[in-house]
Amino acid sequence: MRVLCDFHNHSCLSPCGSLELSPKVLAERASALGLGLVALTDHNSALNCPAFAENARRAGLAALFGVEATTAEEVHVLCLFGRVDEALDFGRFLAEHAPPFPHDARLFGDQAVVDADENVLDLVEERWLVAALDLGFGELCEAAATRGALVVPAHVDRPANGAFAQLGFLPEAPYDAVEALGPLDAERARGRRVVTGSDAHHPEQVGRRAFALELDDPWRLADGSVDLEALKEALRRTGRGG
Repeated sequence: MRVLCDFHNHSCLSPCGSLELSPKVLAERASALGLGLVALTDHNSALNCPAFAENARRAGLAALFGVEATTAEEVHVLCLFGRVDEALDFGRFLAEHAPPFPHDARLFGDQAVVDADENVLDLVEERWLVAALDLGFGELCEAAATRGALVVPAHVDRPANGAFAQLGFLPEAPYDAVEALGPLDAERARGRRVVTGSDAHHPEQVGRRAFALELDDPWRLADGSVDLEALKEALRRTGRGG
């Protein structure tokens, strides 16, 4: 089954994102564009994943829940889970490794936690969510993989916050695919499937860089959640590094 996927999207929780991009807007726009599997990946926090889960259910959209984590070297890594509770638990783990850097909404924008109907539940102020954690690239990938996450180094070829820019190369670690803006050869991609991601911060960016993946049924479980092992196997099967 050919499924149009997008593993990289933000919401109004990310301070660099638009307040207009609520989990509700993300789910509705993704569904309208024909996407079948979409992830919410705010910076270092999964607090808007419960709202996204409900909105995805309403829109008939398969969903993944996670974060775009920032390593100590300031490399961004997508850590994706099939269930909201797993994503929230990982978010709590990341909070334990975050620096004591309070958020200033006047400088960086609001960090809004909302419900499925766009009601504001909280404005996160105790920490700036974009700040680098005290976990190195390998440590972070290992921590996520150990918890069963689908791990994807984000925009590895971007001039900032990608592995090539921050580290000079993409180290070997337990990740399942590689996200890139342009084509990568197999060596640079470490033999992993290269995917694209919208990295949407505004509503009009949703779906701009989705990718197609062939998934074998049943890739969704009886409760509607995504079978991450089936997803990982599909990525392994199509991993050609380009």
